[in-house]
Amino acid sequence: MILSPFEWTIAKRYMMPGRGEAFIALVAGISLAAVMLGVAALIVVMSVMNGFRAELLDKIVGLNGHAIIQAYGGRLDNWQEILQDVRKTPGVVRASPLIEQPLLVTFNGRVEAILVRGNTQQDIGRLGEKLVAGNLSELQPGAANVAIGARLAENIGARVGDTITIINPAGRSTPFGTVPRQVGYRVSALFEIGVFDYDQAFVVMPIQDAQTLLLTGDTIGMIEVKTTDADLASEILAPITRKLAGQAKVSDWKTINASLFEALAVERVAMFVVLSIIVLVAVFNILSSLIMLVRAKTRDIAIMRTMGASRRSLMKIFVTTGFVVGALGTVAGIALGFFLLEFRQPIVLFVQWVTGIELWDPSIRFLSELPSRTDPWEVFTICAMALILSFLATLYPALKAASTDPVQVLRYE
Repeated sequence: MILSPFEWTIAKRYMMPGRGEAFIALVAGISLAAVMLGVAALIVVMSVMNGFRAELLDKIVGLNGHAIIQAYGGRLDNWQEILQDVRKTPGVVRASPLIEQPLLVTFNGRVEAILVRGNTQQDIGRLGEKLVAGNLSELQPGAANVAIGARLAENIGARVGDTITIINPAGRSTPFGTVPRQVGYRVSALFEIGVFDYDQAFVVMPIQDAQTLLLTGDTIGMIEVKTTDADLASEILAPITRKLAGQAKVSDWKTINASLFEALAVERVAMFVVLSIIVLVAVFNILSSLIMLVRAKTRDIAIMRTMGASRRSLMKIFVTTGFVVGALGTVAGIALGFFLLEFRQPIVLFVQWVTGIELWDPSIRFLSELPSRTDPWEVFTICAMALILSFLATLYPALKAASTDPVQVLRYE
């Protein structure tokens, strides 16, 4: 839609109503602010939801791999053979033996439930990116050294260099019953994955030490697998699933965390629909301000018609007047949205300081900080929706202005 100099001049004049039309200007200003807030809210919320899902997926998959092969009964006796078959499977990037067992830890009279992870030296080395304190190189087989989550260390009051005691209830049998096995381990490193449940429970040690602690001999409980594409993990491991039927279960990350990610998907759609209503309300404000503007300018419209202005020109004038309000609100909303995303963590901390309420509790939200990941196509969709709705809101007032009969208006002037 190309405007002539005449149409653009009139449209600009109507975008800035005079003194006698202050109420119309106020409604138009509210419309602009409402569009801005609606677009900003959508961008911020959708980016945070995307960031939450992506960060959670990265941390969960980064620690647990894309899939887990777990034996029925908890023990893979021929795990070396299975491990070789998995590594030869097309699409598998890495496969590692893994032991996981819930146990108890005690330190200075404090007892906490933990999840002992027995990893290979290579997998332990990957924790280097998450290292908070200490040295992972000290975690050697037989050295009785472990790395523990930072939250767990905080809960029991342990630091690097302290000796913690891990209790295995399934200890050795004696004539007096089963005696729990208690083994002391030196804390050599602290790590922080960023997922609260992991940081408050995980104790990592060499896989040989885990086998000794659990009295399992040369067996493991599961095999951790990473593939070329996380979303296709189940398809890539389909041959292994068929081969191990009845012996072991293959679960990809989608199955393991199905309820969590399905809840996130539903919440994401619900938030988009609810927040879109804000933009819709703003569009109704544009509609009402334009209707008032058309009624206030009825005489001007009649004069322009008698001077030769076409119905098409009048439609273009009022469509432009309303659409520019929506467009300016959309641009301002993009700027405000990215500003809020850039400073989201300081804003959360400031609101917590003012209200005294913890808005982002890691024990509930899983992650330590408020995440964000902006999808350009999603931002484009939000902006397109705001602009299209703004355009549609201008059509009725513009048609009303274009259908004005100058004879009827000027007859009573």
